[in-house]
Parts: sequence; C-alpha cells; structure tokens
Amino acid sequence: IRSDVHERIQRHMQLTDIDLLDPDRFVAQEHHEMFEVLRREAPVFWHEEPGGPGFWNITRYDDLVEVNRQPELFSSELGGISIFDMDRVDGSESMDLRGAVMIMTDPPRHTRYRRLVNKGFTPRMIGIIEQHLRRRAVTIVDNVIERGECDFVVDIAAELPLQAIAEIMGVPQEDRFRIFEWANQMIGIDDPEYASDDNARAAVELYAYSNTLAAERRDSPRDDIVTILINAEIIDDDGEVTRLSEFEFDAFMLLLSVAGSETTRNAISHGMLELMANPDQFDMLKADPAGLMDTAVDEIVRYSTPVHHFRRTASADTELRGQKI
Repeated sequence: IRSDVHERIQRHMQLTDIDLLDPDRFVAQEHHEMFEVLRREAPVFWHEEPGGPGFWNITRYDDLVEVNRQPELFSSELGGISIFDMDRVDGSESMDLRGAVMIMTDPPRHTRYRRLVNKGFTPRMIGIIEQHLRRRAVTIVDNVIERGECDFVVDIAAELPLQAIAEIMGVPQEDRFRIFEWANQMIGIDDPEYASDDNARAAVELYAYSNTLAAERRDSPRDDIVTILINAEIIDDDGEVTRLSEFEFDAFMLLLSVAGSETTRNAISHGMLELMANPDQFDMLKADPAGLMDTAVDEIVRYSTPVHHFRRTASADTELRGQKI
C-alpha cells in the first residue's frame, strides 16, 4: 500500500467524514473504512443527499436480512433500486422499470415473475449451460495464453459473461459485443466515459433487438431461454393463465444483459486485482484450486461487492435500531 494511502487509512475516520455518494472515495479504496465506521458506530445512518431527499444507510448483515424479508414494508417497486430518484436522472424514462423487471417488483407481481422465469432456468437447462460455459472458459484462457498478454477486463472478465449471455439468450456470439456496448451505456449514466444522450437510445436498441429475437423464436423455436420465456404460462392465484407481455419480456432481457454481464465482469476483475495485491493468497489458491476455489469465489464476491447498494423505499413509518424511518 502506498504510504500516503496507508497514512490516510490509519487516521480515525469520523461519521462526519462519511460520503457514500462520492465515487472518488471508492476509487481511493476508502469505502471499506467508511463501512467499518458505519457498522461500528451508526449501523442505521442518515445520509444527506445534495439536491435530493437523503436516505438511510444500513450496513449490518442482520438488519439487511430483516429489511429484505419484509417487502410489504420495504419496497423494491415504489422507488426502484437506485439511490437516486428516477425522475431526477436525465433520459431515465426508458430506464424506469419499476413494476416491470423482477428486481424492481414486490409480491404478488414478483412472485408471478419468478414462476415464469423458473420455467426457463430448470436444472436441466442450467446443466446444459454449465457444460457449454466450462468449455468456453477454457477456450478464453487458452486464447490469452497463446498471445502471451491481454487486457484482463476486456479479454477475460467481460468475455465470459458476454459469451454466457449469448449462450443463454440463444443469440449469435458475434452480437455479444453489441450487448456489451448497450450494457455499458445503460449502466454508465454517471460514468464520464459513457455518459451521453445515447443512454436512453441504448435501451431502445436493446428492446428492439429483444423483440426481433422473440419474433424469430416464435417462427423457429429452439431449445433456449428465449423460446421458453415467450411461451411460458403460469396460473395465477386467481386462476388466470398469464404470459410475459412484450414489455415484460424486453425488461427481462435488459436485466439479463445488463445485470448479468456487468456484475460478473466487475467481480472477476476485482478478484484478479486482489489476488495480485495479495500474492500469498494467490499462491494458496494456485496450490489447491479444487479445495479453495469455492470459498475464493465467495470471498471475491463479498469483498469486491459488484453491487454496492440496493435501495428499498419504506411504505409506512417504522423503526430500525431505534431510528424512526
């Protein structure tokens, strides 16, 4: 660790130093200490938000479990899952998927989506996908070894989830790069590298691509997720038979394309970064990959945290650790 970073980390951080809205604090790796202070001193912490209403920040595991087990009180649908309100983000209309995409719904709508999606992700289908992805993972690494060098994020970390999504969706592998660009545009509203008027256009282009894909599967069904999803039927609690609407199907494809690629890419990238920064742990893993790989993956996901927050909106007054919400 560089001496200036080490010195900064060693000083005692105060609650007044907490700013979870400043991306530079995460780049400087200060977020670990901020979360440590919050867990220790203010596990339910009111965070001011310039130009916004502010929010409660919850950092302890047991509290998070309690919140997530009460969707009737802490809603994923009312305010979505992002800290920022959708109506405060330019061009957010096409990205406002509250009530349409599974991670932004509450029961009973969420339950309906899960029943439909479960028809596509059966143990048989997952087994087929796993076999294909094991072969693809070997090929990806072999290609890098032949060259002797690589851009790890682009050539490995991004490549595997992109190939996985193409495999799951049943799209041509050459189209995975289009999905990569659309995903970056849609998640990059606050990223200077990708922020532009094209954010909303990317969503529209992905929707159009999804509709074309669905039309092809209706004419020529295949043994893939898309074919299963467009034909899946479930019986609701009231006895009504339902299918995914066109918009619901588009929203699911967006979720699969964006959340499925970006999170895995970031976890793999951060995992390699931490292994390089901790060579003793890297040596242990290389010495016993069969015995340590499962726990290594768990620890990489825990430590890198590809998704730093999930918003919930209180639907009624409540209290958590003595704080009135």
